[in-house]
Amino acid sequence: MRGAAFPLVALAVGLCACGGGGSYTTVVDKIRNSGTVAVGTKWDQPSLGLKTGPGEPQGFDTDVARYIVKNLAGDTPVRITWRESPSSTREALLQNGTVDMIVASYTITEARRPKVTFGGPYVIVQQDTMVRADDTSIKKVNDLRGKRICLAEGSNSYRRIVEPPPDGRLGLPAELVPAGNYSDCVRKLAAGQLDAVSTENLLLAGFAEQEPGRFRLLNDPITNEKWGVGLKKGDTATCEAVNRAIAEMWRDGTASRLLHKWFGRTGLDLPSSLPRAEGCP
Repeated sequence: MRGAAFPLVALAVGLCACGGGGSYTTVVDKIRNSGTVAVGTKWDQPSLGLKTGPGEPQGFDTDVARYIVKNLAGDTPVRITWRESPSSTREALLQNGTVDMIVASYTITEARRPKVTFGGPYVIVQQDTMVRADDTSIKKVNDLRGKRICLAEGSNSYRRIVEPPPDGRLGLPAELVPAGNYSDCVRKLAAGQLDAVSTENLLLAGFAEQEPGRFRLLNDPITNEKWGVGLKKGDTATCEAVNRAIAEMWRDGTASRLLHKWFGRTGLDLPSSLPRAEGCP
């Protein structure tokens, strides 16, 4: 298992943003005054956020989270509580204070903005499609017409396949096969229970790298997706601080180094520049 990139930030039990041993109006205030923070990540996504034992989850998203927290803290040592944040529960975990921020392949969408304040994006990735390597019937995304597509709970990636604009993109007729999360999607794909999994290419590449030769990415992008840092609605001060941290992460070369650390062997054309910040309404 590849180790954490920023050893200053250690695993420990922290407080929610406005509870426990103190009350804090913003997450950046909590980090600097309590030295604790609760960060939500995925725990089932290879190379992004994967937890396989008693230690911390590891991956690109968790390393990005460590960098941002360290940057927000300044000279304050910070202890992170890592909390699993599946796609279906991310908004609720922010709203009820279980987590202070979420870094978990969290796409910035207009539908989510009423419930979440997003920092970033910290990276822009392409939505692609993964199929079984021996399935020669699917070579391009339009070949998904009439196929069985995974519908991961809490994710909206499937919409870009089956719905037309403005909410979708292609409007292809397809059968939607429900799954609890993307690791469940991949298990069903391997078992022949569905024909394709479509979501961001970094996420798919992590799964494909775990089982070389079993799956194949189409390399036929559908859209560009913006991954942001989820914060409780209205935490503008932390959003602005996160945006400054992301800009520094790209300026000092850390973002590129982390992308190559986790995805350099995948053959993907990796993001290479700081995305334009969305702003902090």
